[in-house]
Amino acid sequence: MNTAVPTDTQRPTLEELTARLIAFRDARDWRQFHSLKDLIISLNLEAAELLELTQWKGEAVVEEAIAEEAFAKRLAEECADVFLYLLLIAERAGIDLGRAASQKIAANECKYPVEKARGTARKYTEL
Repeated sequence: MNTAVPTDTQRPTLEELTARLIAFRDARDWRQFHSLKDLIISLNLEAAELLELTQWKGEAVVEEAIAEEAFAKRLAEECADVFLYLLLIAERAGIDLGRAASQKIAANECKYPVEKARGTARKYTEL
């Protein structure tokens, strides 16, 4: 498997990203720290760092901040941290993340039919 850094024009697949991440982890002998429980905790800690970017800020301020280079960079980094832990969780648990996401979208399409859900934030049990 090629673990070279992709260029800006390449878009790695989930499998390629996972392989590169696992190679990174294994080269450092970090699997010993990656129990499923600890990966799930770590994902939530990283998600909290993502949430921290919006703490004490109004919606308009957050929406405008994306145009600022420093904020956009930090947002991308925090999103990547969450995503990478999610890849590690999926790998550890044997989940095909692409398939699971596709199945979840299909399930949500059934739960939230357009004719009932369009323009409302109500939960499917309330539609």
